[in-house]
Amino acid sequence: MPEPLRCTGSMILHELRSSRAMVFAIEEINNSTELLPGIKLGYQIYDSCASVPVAVHVAFQLSSGLDPVFYTGNSCSHSGMVMAVIGDSGSTPSIGMSRIVGSFNIPQVSHFATCACLSDKQQYPTFFRTIPSDQFQADALAKLVKHFGWTWIGAVRSDSDYGNNGMASFLDAAHREGICVEYSESFYWTHPHSRIQRVADVIRRSTAKVVVAFTSPADMMILLEELSLKPFPPRQWIGSESWVTDPDMLRFSFCAGAIGFGIEKSVIPGLRDFLLDLSPSKVAASPVLTEFWEDAFNCRLRKSAATDESVCDGTEDIQMIQSPYTDTSQLRITNMVYKAVYAIAHAIHNAVCQETNSTTQCDKFTKTEPKEVLTQLKKVNFSQNGYDVSFDANRDPVAKYELVNWQKSESGSIELVTVGHYDASLPAGQEFSINRKLTWVEDGTQVPVSVCTDSCPPGTRKVLQKGKPICCYDCKPCPEGEISNVTDSPDCFPCPKEFWPNARRDICLPKPVEFLSFNEILGNILAAFSVGGACLTIITAAVFCHHRTSPIVRANNSELSFLLLFSLTLCFLCPLTFIGPPSEWSCMLRHTAFGITFVLCMSCVLGKTIVVLMAFKATLPGSNVMKWFGPPHQRMTVVFFTFIQVLICSIWLVLSPPFPMKNLTTYKNRVILECALGSAIGFWAVLGYIGILAVFCFVLAVLARKLPDNFNEAKLITFSMLIFCAVWITFIPAYVSSPGKFTVAVEIFAILASSFGLILCIFAPKCFIILFKPEKNTKKHLMNKNQF
Repeated sequence: MPEPLRCTGSMILHELRSSRAMVFAIEEINNSTELLPGIKLGYQIYDSCASVPVAVHVAFQLSSGLDPVFYTGNSCSHSGMVMAVIGDSGSTPSIGMSRIVGSFNIPQVSHFATCACLSDKQQYPTFFRTIPSDQFQADALAKLVKHFGWTWIGAVRSDSDYGNNGMASFLDAAHREGICVEYSESFYWTHPHSRIQRVADVIRRSTAKVVVAFTSPADMMILLEELSLKPFPPRQWIGSESWVTDPDMLRFSFCAGAIGFGIEKSVIPGLRDFLLDLSPSKVAASPVLTEFWEDAFNCRLRKSAATDESVCDGTEDIQMIQSPYTDTSQLRITNMVYKAVYAIAHAIHNAVCQETNSTTQCDKFTKTEPKEVLTQLKKVNFSQNGYDVSFDANRDPVAKYELVNWQKSESGSIELVTVGHYDASLPAGQEFSINRKLTWVEDGTQVPVSVCTDSCPPGTRKVLQKGKPICCYDCKPCPEGEISNVTDSPDCFPCPKEFWPNARRDICLPKPVEFLSFNEILGNILAAFSVGGACLTIITAAVFCHHRTSPIVRANNSELSFLLLFSLTLCFLCPLTFIGPPSEWSCMLRHTAFGITFVLCMSCVLGKTIVVLMAFKATLPGSNVMKWFGPPHQRMTVVFFTFIQVLICSIWLVLSPPFPMKNLTTYKNRVILECALGSAIGFWAVLGYIGILAVFCFVLAVLARKLPDNFNEAKLITFSMLIFCAVWITFIPAYVSSPGKFTVAVEIFAILASSFGLILCIFAPKCFIILFKPEKNTKKHLMNKNQF
């Protein structure tokens, strides 16, 4: 036979206070005229000794009706029949008890068993509790950690149903909140010292500055005692309500600043007087009270030869001692016992009492089964001393907590201070309310920082470190063209097409718009050459006009010369349409005007070349060729060749005209405003036609270059066409390869270079003779066969 189960260790005084609160509530109910009038409740109190075997043994006693250990009350009409069970304080004993009493449909209401596993009604169909489930506390703790920005934490737990299930719920909630756990260690107060020491060493070596402890007070006390043996870096403790509100834990001063959730403080009128109303006769009638009395006053109620302690002389005053039993300033769990008793009483009341004519009639002789009480207990909804009592579908109450903080008082002692509240029934994001300043580890006023990696600033992105939790990462700058504008951004995102990141890559700015402008040096230089060339052409025309009767002007076909000077003036002015922001009209004008004016210019040069050839043909005997290429024919030649270009340009503008566009591909960080060709065929057709005329003119000029007489300008045309062709042949690769606004600059340069080539090669020698060598400006000199 196994040895009888016995309790070991010292008495837990706040548990004694809870049992006395149950007696106080029962006596209140028995004296009430509203709740169960005419019916007296009896009770049996068992000590489970925080032991699962003892708790299971008690559960069998309650279910089988064995003699009680401690019984008080009048004779009951249903003595021996258990209607409900209150307890146990621990989750693991409560699990064992619930499996037994649940088989008999006996409701069990716990005041301190918080394991979320007990919410499973498939396994524990008769289990109720007046304290919130650890699932609510785990969620609240995770939100608390997230609220203060802690993403790198350590975790310790009791190796029990309370600690393991509570920590599992917390870790799951923490994962959803993006919190990483550096370590998660379990221990129990009965484990070898080496196991406790190992857990303490893990805490000392860790980099996480915040430790979440889901432990019982007994386990936490052993761990803190081990930690106090050696110095270690300060840690911010986050506690479950089991230990963080335990007054006995406040002696560990290095935990000052600890925060956690506790059951709301309460006031139970009359309880303190009831607790202090202990006469020697009452104490002697209860073995438990006797043990408490003798330990408190260090005396014996009865003289015993086995001890040297003195006998209590009756002068002992319980009001003079300070102990958890007499301390009613922090009634938290005690109120859960009080509510549990009233919940059961209301369930029995609803089962046996009826309201008739504003009076309550209760049938105390009707046999009531525990199953009826169980049914009614699910429905209870009342308020006692301002505290609401009801159960949800999982037989859990509404989760409401106080946020408590360990703060140093002026005297240097640690006090438990309520700094806020948490109500799980409120909408998401509104559960917390912090209404008082918190103090932190080492009496700090700033929230401690506990992260694996410092936050990545805007302009960077998080890159996870291989093999480490998601909270450990490197901060990499955003790639070119991308930004991040929030802290700890997991990704960078590209800027819109017309935007580009700033230097810090945390904001998208409009890309600078680039085009060949009059406000820049290059634009000013090209515009100056353009205007200068036009002025030079006008001056040349003025000189020719003033000396229009002179032989050198008349000998070189003055009509085509003036038309050529006019077209050259337009050619010099064309580049001005290329400078400035492109618009719809400027894009169409710049290419067509350039194409038409250059063809007009080439037509004039071609006409002059043909005139030279025809003139020498006419000097041959019997030649009548000049009558076929007189001034009317020359004009028609110019008009014909120019009309072809006008036709090409018209078709281009009608079918697919040039248009302004934003070039976003040439440069990543700039927008190039340019004129799209619309039709590349049209553009190259215009250039190609000019090229054909230039080559044709060049060939004819080469053929006529060695004809006699000084008025022969074929040599000058040959040089001008040579320059013209060289410029435009070079232009093609330069145009194709030049980026952005330099494409426009290359085209302007080609226009100006070829225009200057024409005016300088054809008209400069003649102006020189007219202005500085008038003696050569005679018909005799021009008709000289010698070399010019």
